[in-house]
Amino acid sequence: MAFQILLNFILAFVWMFLKTSYSPASFFVGYFFGLLIIYMFRRFFTSRFYLLRVVAVVNLIYIFTRELILSNIAVLKVILKPKLDIKPGIFAYPTELKQDWEITVLANLITLTPGTLVVDVSPDNKILYVHAMDIDDAADSIKGIRETFEKSIMEVSR
Repeated sequence: MAFQILLNFILAFVWMFLKTSYSPASFFVGYFFGLLIIYMFRRFFTSRFYLLRVVAVVNLIYIFTRELILSNIAVLKVILKPKLDIKPGIFAYPTELKQDWEITVLANLITLTPGTLVVDVSPDNKILYVHAMDIDDAADSIKGIRETFEKSIMEVSR
């Protein structure tokens, strides 16, 4: 991915020098043509086209922001209720992620979402123990994390 980004910048600068116009507009036109060239020759690279990974990162940021807002609203509803009727609990979340940085990102996203906290990770990095402020069904929570955060992290990393 880094090679493709560097190659795209080099192509943009070559375009600027060939056009003898050193304006930002000329750079962006060269960057666009570099994107097209890299896209056409994508089968010669070992990794997938880097713009797809950039889109996946933007999607992950969007999903985290959405989940952050929704969980903030849920925590606010619990706080503002006159009677505290929550069911806190810890559940084991089996993850399909393999690399350490993927597990770290998943644990941080879960922890940064209000109402949940990753308490521990198993020694083999296959299970995360998550404390939830209000848990009705652990299976629903596991399904929600798997379909949002874990799926998005897999799109970024693979």
